[in-house]
Amino acid sequence: MDLFTKFIDTYPVFLKGMLLTFQLTIVSVFIAIFIGLFFAFLKISRVKVLEWIADIYIFLVRGTPLVVQIFIFYFGLTALDISQFWSVVLGLAFHNGAYIAEIFRGSIQSIDKGQMEAGRSLGMTAGLAMRRIILPQAFRRAMPPLGNQFIIAMKDSSLASFIGMYELFNVATTYGSNEYDYMSYLLIVAVYYLVLVLIFSILVNMIEKKMASSD
Repeated sequence: MDLFTKFIDTYPVFLKGMLLTFQLTIVSVFIAIFIGLFFAFLKISRVKVLEWIADIYIFLVRGTPLVVQIFIFYFGLTALDISQFWSVVLGLAFHNGAYIAEIFRGSIQSIDKGQMEAGRSLGMTAGLAMRRIILPQAFRRAMPPLGNQFIIAMKDSSLASFIGMYELFNVATTYGSNEYDYMSYLLIVAVYYLVLVLIFSILVNMIEKKMASSD
């Protein structure tokens, strides 16, 4: 059976795996954005304790492998009866949130301090000025690195296979093991990952253009 025939014969199963990979990525990134924004605010605060909390969180994420973090959520939260899906989502969100926090921190601090002062001079509170003036500009500057982080999160979702989730990579290794032909199915799954990367890249570009047009 040639590679193209295998691709055609297995596409229904791979499409299901691709859908699960897409869902894992979207949900985890959505949560990671809020985590990242929260810790970015802690990081830029002038309260040392809050800065230390953010530093410890980022250090823990950077210092341990993602697969270990996923295993901790999967096996450590069994008492809460959390599903495989949410174990992976929380693991990915916890992991990517640290990197997104640094992206937001850099973007917020890149905005000229005079803009905050201008907002305050107009009678805005610091929070209101941050929300209406600083954050919109920071989000625009953060989009390119955020887009890269989204794609990294999508590829990292392949680690869900280590706890038995039947996402894209697990589909490929299962077929490869059953038919003693890993290379063919690894090449096939690479095509699906490339399609997902293309989809995410298009979405990010659309968001960037939307933000640019609103300037």
